[in-house]
Amino acid sequence: MSLRHGLLGLLAEGPASGYDLARRFQEMLGAIYPAQHPKIYAELGRLSSEGLIAVESEGPRRRKAYRITDAGLAEIKAWLVEGEVDHTVRLQPLLRSVFFWLMEPDDLRRHLTEEQRFYAERAARCEAYAAARGSGDSPSVQSLRVTTEAAVRLYGALADWAEWARTVPPAGDR
Repeated sequence: MSLRHGLLGLLAEGPASGYDLARRFQEMLGAIYPAQHPKIYAELGRLSSEGLIAVESEGPRRRKAYRITDAGLAEIKAWLVEGEVDHTVRLQPLLRSVFFWLMEPDDLRRHLTEEQRFYAERAARCEAYAAARGSGDSPSVQSLRVTTEAAVRLYGALADWAEWARTVPPAGDR
């Protein structure tokens, strides 16, 4: 997913300021696609200059609220159905696992215990987030539910993996 399309999707729900978009991005997408404030503001500028969003209003301290334009809505819809999906998954913990054989056994066990705890806690936070958002029938709420369920399952699977990996003796213990 690109930052561009994530912002367009959030603005399809309704107008929002850059600050509000950054907060919603972190709340909804931060675990799967983190974005920093400066990058969000830079992308909003590009989207505005391309006519995909427009300034809805301007408030104190030059706070701008943006809205998606018809062209922006067409862009996100086209991306959803026509764009090629990037299935790349970059998980540093799995890259590290290739080299577990270089770790001392006690360090490895400690590391895997911490990984299991982290992923279990992340899965629990996603479940709590889903519960707090409610169970509305609107398409946006249903889509968010699908996304949250994917996060719960992914983090749960990684927690299970880390727990299982602790049972595999490191090279030094064999």
